[in-house]
Order: sequence, then C-alpha cells, then structure tokens
Amino acid sequence: MKRLIFTLITAGFTTALFAQDKADSVITTTTTITTTTTANGTVTDTVVRKKRKLRFSFNTNNTDTVYKESSKHPGWTFRPTFSRVDIGFATLVDNGSFALSPENEFLRYRSWKSSNFGVDLFEFGYRFNSSFKIYASAGFDWTRFRLRENITPLRFQDQLSYSVDDVDYSKNVFSSTYLRLPLSFYWRSKNDKAGHRFHVVAGPIFGLLIDGHVRQKSVENGSQHYRAGYNLAQFRYGGFLRVGYGGIGVFAKYYANDMFEDSPAQKGLKNLSVGATIGF
Repeated sequence: MKRLIFTLITAGFTTALFAQDKADSVITTTTTITTTTTANGTVTDTVVRKKRKLRFSFNTNNTDTVYKESSKHPGWTFRPTFSRVDIGFATLVDNGSFALSPENEFLRYRSWKSSNFGVDLFEFGYRFNSSFKIYASAGFDWTRFRLRENITPLRFQDQLSYSVDDVDYSKNVFSSTYLRLPLSFYWRSKNDKAGHRFHVVAGPIFGLLIDGHVRQKSVENGSQHYRAGYNLAQFRYGGFLRVGYGGIGVFAKYYANDMFEDSPAQKGLKNLSVGATIGF
C-alpha cells in the first residue's frame, strides 16, 4: 500500500509539472540567392524557405504567453476515468472530539501511519457551461488505522469486540474498503495567465462496504490476515470538499453516520479524512 501511495504521488506531481510546460513554435527563415548568367543578361532568383521547429521550455514568467481559452459545450457525459485520487490521513472523531472515549481506547491508533486512499473510475454527469457541471461518479475508498494496542478485533460478533493478546505486534492494521459514490457539484475558473484554473468541488458522498480487514505482524505469530465480520457500517454517508489549482489540491471527507453498527459502545464514532488530491 505504501509503495502504491508513493508511486501515485510521484506520478501525479510529475504529470502536474509537465502540464505546465510550454510548447513554443519557432519559425526560422532561410534565404537562398541564385545568380544565373544568360545571353540576355544576368538573372537573380531569391528563394525564401521557412522551417518550423517545436521548442519545449519551462519557466515561471508567463507574462508574454497567450493561451487560447478552451470551451466545452453543454451536454451529458459518461466515461471511464482515473481521477480525484485522494491520498491523506484517516482520523476518528468520537462524539465531536479527536480524543477517544474510554470505551474506544482499544482503537488508539498512530496518526501518521493511518491513511486514506481513494480514486474515481467512472463518471456520469451534465455540463452546463465551461465552468460548471454536476456529475455522479463511482470508485473505491480504502481507510487504514495503524492500531497502537496489542489487540485483535473479533469477527462475527453481535457488536464490535476484541481480545487482548499477549503478543507484541510490530504491525496491527484495521482497515476497510468501500465502493464510493459521490455526487459532485464542480466549478472551475477561467484560465489564468499561467494557463491553469482554480477548482472547487463539493457534495454528498455515499459508500457501500466491500470488506473489513485486519493485518497483523509479530515475531511470535508471523504475518496474519483476517477478513470480514467486524461490524463496520454496511452503508455510510457524508460530505466532501476538494479545492485546488491546476491538477493538484486538498480534500476533506467526513462521514456523518457511525463507523460501526449494532455497537452501542461505539455510538458517535465517525470517520474523517484529509489530505492531497490529484486530478479534477
């Protein structure tokens, strides 16, 4: 997962940098003078040849560059895509507080090692003009919490339960995978002098549970993997916001319903993710 995240970050930022490169068309003129002597005198012919070369350059001073404003007509679109790539940190919100209540202390996690990754793969929407459109999309969303305690969440219980293990886990990850279904209200500005736009996207977001997963690693037991049956919410809903410039921005996603269902002790425990987003 870490390799995937770092690879996507590198690819995204490289793409964004190349998107700012400028292609200048340079015309060079070659003049050829031919002198011919005949019986009737001397004739001089001048031939002008133009050669076009494409020169790529990158600079931050764009005051002399003129960009043609792209315009898109209103209409419906349905297409596969690979965009809105979210890479960020996952956080638990316990009844409005970032501090976990005593009932949820067993879920203490390492903030800098708990992550969220998501991506949209399909898009269907309507564009009103070059600046505004509404679209629904579908993709996947992974959330990973790196647990601090040496515990194991138990599967297929009436409510979320866990066992305290006499094992020192070097890695104890509790993760979930959802099909994400956002409805986006998207606005973008006109091109600025650098040829880029400001983007704002917001709307409701829904999720359907695909899988829950516990992954543990220890000297005593080696690597262990357990899937499904962790009382995670089968359906979740919330809101999101993305703001950016060019192809890079920031995002926030908050799910309004509880992270676990049929678990009274976890009532009010919700999921918040913030981070960087690539592609609008």
